[in-house]
Amino acid sequence: MSENDVKKAFGAAIRSARLDQGISQEELAGRADLHRTYVSDVERGMRNVSLENIEKLGNALRLSVSTLFHLATSTESMEQDLEILLVEDEKRDVELTLRAFRMARITNVVHVVSDGAAALNFLFATESYDYRKSQPQPGLILLDLKLPKVDGLDVLQKIKSDPTRKKIPVVVLTASNNASDIAECQKLGANGYITKPVGFKNFIAVTPHLGLEWTLVKSDADDTVDNEPK
Repeated sequence: MSENDVKKAFGAAIRSARLDQGISQEELAGRADLHRTYVSDVERGMRNVSLENIEKLGNALRLSVSTLFHLATSTESMEQDLEILLVEDEKRDVELTLRAFRMARITNVVHVVSDGAAALNFLFATESYDYRKSQPQPGLILLDLKLPKVDGLDVLQKIKSDPTRKKIPVVVLTASNNASDIAECQKLGANGYITKPVGFKNFIAVTPHLGLEWTLVKSDADDTVDNEPK
């Protein structure tokens, strides 16, 4: 494992432990007597962390140093396989989003569903998606607000109110910078938002806030996109 891989795996382990305890980066930074930006950089795999600060983070999370490194070892393989769920009913917007993924050189599998009901069935492994009971949850959800069958806000509310799914980062796709929509999304727990169409710049701009950017970089191989049955 390279030095960069070690930093990324350790950062992913810190983030996973923090989310498991339901605390923010600010709270973790306060507990560990570290700057919030430092904690953010650690979670993104951008810092060489001293043993002293590893111990501080471990104490803040009530975990031993050996436990943190065990988590880092197991989290590394798990994070590499994060999948993306794109919930979008406009075919043109789906095409533009997938084009943005190609420009961003994303290697993760992308599942596409076209309405809110299908999104909930996918996430909760019901109806035609019952086979997903043995499948991992997506590591990122891109959610359009205006959806047929079940509205995007209702989908967001159900995700963020479910104990096992509320930790999944959700980026809302909006047609405009409507202040009331954005405020409602923030209230419900959205992790970010992008004004459509999704492009290279606005997608890359939001990913640093999710702690996922290192899992979204690929080699020169073709992108992997899985269009789920509509």
